[in-house]
Amino acid sequence: MPVAQLAPPARPTGSDFTPLKQAVQAHGLLDRRRRHYSANIGLNLVLLAAAWSAVGWLGNSWWQLLLAFPAALLTIRTTFFGHDACHQQIARTRPVNHAIGLVLGNLLVGMSYGWWADKHNRHHANPNHTDKDPDVGVGILAWTEAQAAGRRGIGGWFTRHQAQLFFPLLTLEGINLKISSVRYLLGGKRPGRTLECVLLATHLAGYLTLPFLVMSPGRAVAFLLLHQALIGLHLGAAFAPNHKGMPMPEPGVRWGHLQRQVLTSRNVRGGAVVDWLLGGLNYQVEHHLFPNMPRPNLRRAQPLVRAHCVSVGIPYTETGLLDSYRQALRHMHRVGRLRPARRSS
Repeated sequence: MPVAQLAPPARPTGSDFTPLKQAVQAHGLLDRRRRHYSANIGLNLVLLAAAWSAVGWLGNSWWQLLLAFPAALLTIRTTFFGHDACHQQIARTRPVNHAIGLVLGNLLVGMSYGWWADKHNRHHANPNHTDKDPDVGVGILAWTEAQAAGRRGIGGWFTRHQAQLFFPLLTLEGINLKISSVRYLLGGKRPGRTLECVLLATHLAGYLTLPFLVMSPGRAVAFLLLHQALIGLHLGAAFAPNHKGMPMPEPGVRWGHLQRQVLTSRNVRGGAVVDWLLGGLNYQVEHHLFPNMPRPNLRRAQPLVRAHCVSVGIPYTETGLLDSYRQALRHMHRVGRLRPARRSS
């Protein structure tokens, strides 16, 4: 059997999701948590403003590099709230969630909310499907043996070493998100493009101006590069455990919503610290089954989801944080042919 592939379930079980949804609704776990989000977004904005104010106050000093850490950490918190807005978790209406996403994404993070939301929603519709999920499509990394096959030269060398290069590559992801956002917005007419461009340009103007106003050019460049590297590394560390190394539906295989979301997702165990660092994405199974469920309710939904999966015979995957990275990297290692996967006879 190919790496990270599963045979289709023994019987069609699309209706198996209905009892779980009814139980979740009965417990009020889909109800909005507006006070929670108002308090936490407000606190994050205050801390983010304080971090950048400290950058302006400290002036031309190499100690500024230390401030890149809290600035990156709080930027990722902002990104997580933008993610929640994309899934309609925060406000009751779509326009309000969209407005929150634009402010958090374009203005504060410097990433096109429209581009990312479209990409992320396609991922949620068909997770780990190589033809439909943009997160595992053909690119610099190979997620399946078919993608890795035929790569020669530099591309082949890169694929063979992609497991070792994965985390170093993540340091470029923050810059990549900005470049992809600009290319998306300049690539043609899109709904809301003008507003997105204005917000993104405002972010870039402030983001690039402040460090050069208070630091020497060399220190400003070092600060910005470190800040972006930390953003990319943290984002990748939050998203990598979710699906990498999990089953990938073969072409023509049709799974119901429950199977499609549970079989391809991996949860990460941990307490409040892990929840905070991963932005609730450690409850990936619950999040994929109920993407509009407010983040603070995911932990409460976990016992219901786990018990339901057991009752219908669907594997529920959960592991520790470090083991989740090991599994993801092991899959990349196998696909890259550094250590070919053993095949069953």
